[in-house]
Amino acid sequence: MLKPDDEDFVVQTATTRPAKLGQPFTRWSLRKLVAYLRKVHGRIISIGREALRGLLARRGVTFQRTKTWKESPDPERDAKLDRIEHVLDCFPDRVFAFDEFGPLGIRPTAGSGWAEQRRPDRLPATYHRTHGVRYFHGCYSVGEDRLWGVNRRRKGAANTLAALKSIRAARPDGAPIYVIMDNLSVHKGTDIRRWAKKHKVELCFTPTYASWANPIEAHFGPLRQFTIANSHHPNHTVQTRALHAYLRWRNAHARHPDILAAQRRERARIRSEKGTRWGGRPALETVV
Repeated sequence: MLKPDDEDFVVQTATTRPAKLGQPFTRWSLRKLVAYLRKVHGRIISIGREALRGLLARRGVTFQRTKTWKESPDPERDAKLDRIEHVLDCFPDRVFAFDEFGPLGIRPTAGSGWAEQRRPDRLPATYHRTHGVRYFHGCYSVGEDRLWGVNRRRKGAANTLAALKSIRAARPDGAPIYVIMDNLSVHKGTDIRRWAKKHKVELCFTPTYASWANPIEAHFGPLRQFTIANSHHPNHTVQTRALHAYLRWRNAHARHPDILAAQRRERARIRSEKGTRWGGRPALETVV
């Protein structure tokens, strides 16, 4: 049995990058960690691999994949996030979101499903891409929890303006509305800004590298899972029909547990860190 301070030392070592301890590798394996603990300067800890695995598990340390994240360099980052938070809190029934999803190609796409043990469904492999790609231009009503959109050959200012007109038509009473979208250049052209001002549409742009602040992003995960994964569409026409069929089902079952679970997974994927506003760096706690 190890002493409590030895256990603490083992956990501290396991969660420290090996390079910081003078080791010529980027991660610990159980074998490497056991060997290091037996010869560490000033302390000798003799423990087997299975005992080490059990100790780490008991102390809440598991083997996990490393994740990356980007800090937004946008000088208006906080102001943009504050504005998005404000409209979502104060005018949820008048907030919409827009973004493109893709590129969508025509190829068999692996997924998952129920099958006999060791007899998974198989899709043919193909290395030919003769159909080009499409982009789903998605619109989302926060208040109604409704998702709609169309497939286009490319992104562009004209297609963005068409999507904004579709959103404006969803609220025909003429009341001001707010559309959250990323700061792609084709979203911010002069014609778009002029049209938005004329039709009482405020464009709320997300900061650079902060597309996770757009509410529509969480709904692209289920779209990918239920229409792209495990598919073998022969052409874009069939793919588009399948996508629209899913959208009709999704809007009729917006609170379905499978949809909610897929949205939670997508939020966890796109946020850079947990437990903070919009997934940003945790704020420093004030000690009183």
